[in-house]
Amino acid sequence: MSLGTKVKNALDEARILVLGTQVLLGFQYRSFFEGAFDRLPRTNQDLKVVGLVLLLGVMGLLVLPAARHRLVERGEDTQALHRFTINVTGAALVPFAAALGLDLFDAGWTRGPRVALVLGLAGFAVAIAFWFGIGLVFGHRPPRSEEGGEMKLEDKIVQVLTEARVVLPGAQALLGFQLAMTLMEGYDRLPDSSKDVHLAAICAIALTVVFLMAPPAYHRIVEGGEDTERFHRFASWMVMSAMATLPLGFAGELWIVIRKQTGSLGAAHASAGLALLFFYGLWFCAMLVLRASRRRRQTG
Repeated sequence: MSLGTKVKNALDEARILVLGTQVLLGFQYRSFFEGAFDRLPRTNQDLKVVGLVLLLGVMGLLVLPAARHRLVERGEDTQALHRFTINVTGAALVPFAAALGLDLFDAGWTRGPRVALVLGLAGFAVAIAFWFGIGLVFGHRPPRSEEGGEMKLEDKIVQVLTEARVVLPGAQALLGFQLAMTLMEGYDRLPDSSKDVHLAAICAIALTVVFLMAPPAYHRIVEGGEDTERFHRFASWMVMSAMATLPLGFAGELWIVIRKQTGSLGAAHASAGLALLFFYGLWFCAMLVLRASRRRRQTG
């Protein structure tokens, strides 16, 4: 199997995880504005916040390989990128399993605390067993080192479009929740400032979707379906632009949730700031530092 195929498979696997995450993420945001949420015990409400934070962390990890591919590897397939993608997606499974267990706990609460506890723990345990325990049963084969060689333009374009499909589900899940939220009963009770933040977050996510859908339009309308270096550059810029606006939507909605849950503007500001620091620090700052470090090693 060629290195390019391995990288594409790894990105496709990350996309599968994103597709699973988007369902829980949309539900997690929505739950804070459902009528039954206010009737939950305070501990259950706080656990919903924990679950939301875990899922945002999962999204940050799963999109990270795309950021490295664009910023560090400049669209080239490398063995380091393949190993990095495998490790990052593996790490993302742990908080995802925890968030899944918390959501099953909430579902089980409708039948009592004991059922909730059993469902939550069982869900987490089964997920960890299937995702990590299989390595103990079937063994672990480390990836073989292979040199990538010169990539064809068509392969680069396949990879950047795959990365767009990795980022898109997170944006579409949030946009669907955001638009539905304006029609929910809990939305009417929000302060005007929270509604303003919500509208700003909607604009950020709508722009993210526009960015991610621009490459197909450009490919058909401008290039007539032909693969060109110009299209590859355009698609790369659109993916990176989407990754710049997506955190604004995540942070804005987190600001609203934390303010609603705590009643504190300070806590809302802090949570949104930490979310922006996490996403931008992980996707951009850390990758740019890694790129600069690699350049120094190559020139030194």
